[in-house]
Amino acid sequence: MSSILSIQSVTKSYGPVRALHQVSFDVPPGSVFGVLGPNGSGKTTLLGIVMDVLKANSGSYSWFGEPPSEKQRRQIGTLLETPNFYHYLSGEKNLQVAAAIKGRGQDDIPRVLQMVKLSDRKASKFNTYSLGMKQRLAIASALLGNPSVLVFDEPTNGLDPVGIAQIRELIRDLSKEGKTIILASHLLDEVEKVCTHVAILQKGQLLMAGDVNEVLTNEDFVELGTEGGSLEQLRSALASLTGVRHLKEQEGHLQLFFENGSIPLSEINRHCFQQGVVLNHLQLRKKSLESKFMELTK
Repeated sequence: MSSILSIQSVTKSYGPVRALHQVSFDVPPGSVFGVLGPNGSGKTTLLGIVMDVLKANSGSYSWFGEPPSEKQRRQIGTLLETPNFYHYLSGEKNLQVAAAIKGRGQDDIPRVLQMVKLSDRKASKFNTYSLGMKQRLAIASALLGNPSVLVFDEPTNGLDPVGIAQIRELIRDLSKEGKTIILASHLLDEVEKVCTHVAILQKGQLLMAGDVNEVLTNEDFVELGTEGGSLEQLRSALASLTGVRHLKEQEGHLQLFFENGSIPLSEINRHCFQQGVVLNHLQLRKKSLESKFMELTK
């Protein structure tokens, strides 16, 4: 199987508002695939379509290399919105209700409670749970029946730092078990820390998709300054340097970006000196992932 989920040219509109336009990408088996984008970029709509909650206007998708079906969806655990748990029932009783509705997973309840670290609070009423515990119980419900694929929409939304760390640790543990996880998030930090692959959406358009290390790669650049502080003279000297993609002025220095990889600092220094410019600042830096993401989504 080449992909768990394959999305081909999916388009969705709500009247005059276009939520998705010609979105296509593949989710590899065993990956933690992040659908990343600002709020309103179409992430939740896309997950709703592939889980057959919403209908696309055009395009198609397939699960496990086959057209979507009810049988396939039973292999997928989902958390698209907070489940309607009963506040007066315990965590364990709520999972029993969820298992009965799904028609699977009754024997699985002790295992999933252990996985989400709620075994010691299984008899406590749901209304006594913290927000993080409620989210972990929702993930436990998605795990009933041991699905091979999990689909989460903003799994850490609204949680405090401790709750966020707990959910991320759980996602990493599930990935180690070989499960394929698809999650939507507007948090770059979340994708960077837990995802192996990413698709970036902006206003319904797919900007980039692929391996996280390729899509969100840190870009090297060189920061330069001169003794006289004349950036125009420095800019003129660098104009004849081979391989320069563009220059950017930032806080009294020039930032030098390259077409393909960086140039040795010694070569840059020698070139500037030959052009009559003496440098007093020359440093190799990396563009932050946040800067890269902001550039992509503008």
